[in-house]
Amino acid sequence: MKAKTGGASRQATHSSSGDHLPRTFQRRGTMSGKQETINLDTLEPQQLAQVKKQLDEELEHLTTSFAQLHGAQTKFKECLRCVQSRAAAPKGSNSILVPLTNSLYVRGELSDAETVLVDVGTGFLVEKKLKSAEKFYEGKVEELGNNLKDLEVIVQRKQANARTIEEVLRQKIMAAQGQGDQQQA
Repeated sequence: MKAKTGGASRQATHSSSGDHLPRTFQRRGTMSGKQETINLDTLEPQQLAQVKKQLDEELEHLTTSFAQLHGAQTKFKECLRCVQSRAAAPKGSNSILVPLTNSLYVRGELSDAETVLVDVGTGFLVEKKLKSAEKFYEGKVEELGNNLKDLEVIVQRKQANARTIEEVLRQKIMAAQGQGDQQQA
C-alpha cells in the first residue's frame, strides 16, 4: 500500500493470519526524498499516536481535496450540459435569459449562437465554437474523473494504514496494561 501526497509516501503492511510478522510503515522523507521503512512494532505508543495523528491530518486534507475536485467536476458537467443544450437548440432560437444575480434574470438575444466564451483558467476567456467548447468540457470532466479515482485509491490506502496503526497501538496499550497488572500482583 503506497500513497504519495505532498512529498510523503507511506505504506503499512501486516499479516492478517495472526502470526507476529513485523508490521512496517514506509515513509518517504520530505527533505531527502529517500524512502525509509519503519517497523511499527518497534515504535513506542506515543510515537504511534503521533504517526496516527499525522496520517489523520493527511486524510483530512485529502478528503477536502476530493470534495473540491468533485465540486469542480460538477461545475464542468453543468457547463457541458449547457453547451450541449445550446447546440441542440433549433436554429434561429437566439432568445435567452441572462442571470444578473442568482434570482434575477433579464431577456436577451444571442448575436452569435454558434460561439461561446470559455473560461480556460485564471479568468482567461477564449472564444470557441460549440463543438470545440463541448470537447473542452468533456476533456475536463474526464480528467477530473481520473484524478478523483486516483485520489480515492490514495485515501483508501491511507485509511487502511491508519487502521493498521490503530491496531498496533491498541495491542501495545493492552500489552502495557497486562504488564502493569502482572507487576501489581
